[in-house]
Amino acid sequence: MRLLYIYFLTIIVFSCNSKNKQVENSENEKQYAELSDETILDSIQKQTFNYFWEGAEPNSGMARERLHTDDAYPTSPKNTVTIGGSGFGVMAILVGIERGFITRDEALNRYLKIMDFLEKSDRFHGVWPHWLNGETGKIVPFSKKDTGGDLVETAFLVQGLLTVSEYFKDGNEKEKELTAKIDKLWKAVEWNWYTKNGEDVLYWHWSPTDGWDMDFPVGGYNECLIMYVLAAASPTHPIEPSVYHKGWARKGAIVSKEKFYGEDLVLDYYEHDEAPVGPLFWAHYSYLGLNPKGLSDQYADYWKLVQNQAKIHYKYAVDNPKNYKGYGDSLWGLTSSYSIKGYKGHRPGNDLGVISPTAALSSFPYTPKESMQMLRNLYKNHDSLIGKYGPYDAFSLEYNWYVPRYLAIDQGPIPVMIENYRTGLLWKLFMQNKDVQNGLDKLGFKYELI
Repeated sequence: MRLLYIYFLTIIVFSCNSKNKQVENSENEKQYAELSDETILDSIQKQTFNYFWEGAEPNSGMARERLHTDDAYPTSPKNTVTIGGSGFGVMAILVGIERGFITRDEALNRYLKIMDFLEKSDRFHGVWPHWLNGETGKIVPFSKKDTGGDLVETAFLVQGLLTVSEYFKDGNEKEKELTAKIDKLWKAVEWNWYTKNGEDVLYWHWSPTDGWDMDFPVGGYNECLIMYVLAAASPTHPIEPSVYHKGWARKGAIVSKEKFYGEDLVLDYYEHDEAPVGPLFWAHYSYLGLNPKGLSDQYADYWKLVQNQAKIHYKYAVDNPKNYKGYGDSLWGLTSSYSIKGYKGHRPGNDLGVISPTAALSSFPYTPKESMQMLRNLYKNHDSLIGKYGPYDAFSLEYNWYVPRYLAIDQGPIPVMIENYRTGLLWKLFMQNKDVQNGLDKLGFKYELI
């Protein structure tokens, strides 16, 4: 009789817990259903901005390469700061000012702290390495021979710094001090050095100890367009247009006439691979400041290029050829991120069942409806995947996997690209820079100013 009593008691308790859970889920769905799009966008922008504000490395003010809420750092120390991610971060801080998360003076003081750190940190012909120790400013090697300058990461940083400079350039004396510091760092980058003795292509790396051993000439198309634009735009160490046309554009071989999921690819995504489309961060990193709307050259309409890439990723998830759990019109987006084992470059053709929220959320300018569906789905139905700084880096419903960890290069594009969708703020600032305009003109681009 006692066993029967315990059995019925268990059933009652389980039933009550299930009902409570159902009520909780119902209330959560109702809560988010009633929130306006603007309110939800404000919320995620503030969370992701805070990665670069509250979560910054304290000595340098720079963006930590990664923040793990489980406080486990198996691959690099917690004080490791990222050059490219900090470029995204300084732009996110501008969003923080405009959205009222912080004051202009608070941001100015943080920027000056960052400038002081960057001025004293390791550089190689004006180019920063991929990682720095946030406490000392010394290089943290990214790999065995990646022991010097990283021109791509430097381009991402400079994109952010020039955007900040435009925001403050007409300000008070302290603000003009900031813009002067940025100008000095910008002019010190020796872009032409990275053509490896005058070749018609830019090289990703150079090291004082390992020279050109990394041997990575950068041909397009990938995430590196901004590097070529800034290299042409430099008022002190510019490249010749032939470096862009022969190196990046591969004498026109960069153009693609192919389609994927019914969308024009526009450009060839891989110089040395037959894969039709890349991870979605390729549609974000170069375009945090460089406005693809109205941007074209002899090779591409860049708005069509990036919008089509986002559409392809969305259509791929809806099609879901591998039948992964959860994929669909409200759960989509593949990019390079944490994965079930290590770090992987997720994309159609290399789909491991892992969704990276930054992919869809940073695509708001290109796919606003589809990106909002993803955002609402995350916050309504998967709130265990949301932490202090917004959605965690990656997850898999198929394998019931996620880690409570963040990467700067994935969190940074979210507040910036959402702001570009809402107001065009970062696009407006970067594109009004006269050096940038000169570089675009030099390479034969057509572009529009907001």
